[in-house]
Amino acid sequence: MKALYFGTYDRTSPRNTQVVSCLRGAGVTVVERHREVWGRHNWSIGLTQLARVVRAEGALARRREDDADVVLVGYPGHFDMPAAKRIARGRPVVFNPLVSLHDTLVGDRARFGARSPAAGVLRAIDNGAFRGADLVVADTEAQAAFFRRTFRLAEDSVAVALVGADEPLFRPGWHPPGPFHALFVGKLIPLHGLETILAAAALVPEVPFRVVGEGQDGELLERRPPNVEHVPWLEYEELPEAYRGAGCGLGIFGTSEKAARVIPNKVFQALACSCPVITADTAAARELLTDGHDALLVPAGDPRALAEAVRRLGADADLARRLAAAGRTTYERKASEEVLGVHWRSLLERAAARA
Repeated sequence: MKALYFGTYDRTSPRNTQVVSCLRGAGVTVVERHREVWGRHNWSIGLTQLARVVRAEGALARRREDDADVVLVGYPGHFDMPAAKRIARGRPVVFNPLVSLHDTLVGDRARFGARSPAAGVLRAIDNGAFRGADLVVADTEAQAAFFRRTFRLAEDSVAVALVGADEPLFRPGWHPPGPFHALFVGKLIPLHGLETILAAAALVPEVPFRVVGEGQDGELLERRPPNVEHVPWLEYEELPEAYRGAGCGLGIFGTSEKAARVIPNKVFQALACSCPVITADTAAARELLTDGHDALLVPAGDPRALAEAVRRLGADADLARRLAAAGRTTYERKASEEVLGVHWRSLLERAAARA
């Protein structure tokens, strides 16, 4: 089987690199046709950026890949669907969106007002992309239900494939550290719940916290407790060792609807490294994790519950080891490249057979 991975997708996103790696591991020939537009999640939607998108789409649509069985539009490929449909010429187009642009930029990050012209444009782009695909692949069942409901999609036109982790990098090797510390890595966007993490840190001043990243909510760090270290940036290749040396890895704790629908990269990466995980108890998290077995799940937006979980894990080395081992087992069973590769191939074969 041959798949054309197509569009202006973000080549730095684990969602894209993971899918390509999984498919190739499952014996699918993957050819990439890509034009850089967005960089490191550059979500500006100004006239200059839109002009770059138009030029990129024109270049993408001029070339054909006649022997591909399926066209797979990578994340964020919402602008790419018209060009993908043209070059597919009747072959199935599978959309790997990860998010809705309107939900992310208007609802979650509040970059645009709900009644602004930009919000209307994003809603129209979303509708065209989701409804134009033959198959949409979401990253959780909760997200799939949202896509079906929001874009009025048929039940069988949306499937689910978990995100996973880059296994050449994120390998087991966690060991109970000397000085226990809680590690959070992220872009500091609202759904991460940075305010909850900082409030929890203030309740356990004896436990060091390490926050890695910068972003929209970064100004909250200006008033961080003394036990919180801020590291603005780590190279991607350095993240596995950071998880392997942490007492626990923190997921997300935001209270928005979107936060309840996603399992972030950081959770899969920590599990892959055998690092114990604490994250919010959401519908999406329950699709992968079981509280007390392979992770500690706490109510979203509850700093006291998070502080208690961190304190508990820091004081109980046996519990940390049990969670670490069970978390890695869960990862291998549900989110490893081998498992996801077989699943992704089956989705593409199903789309090709239906077409």
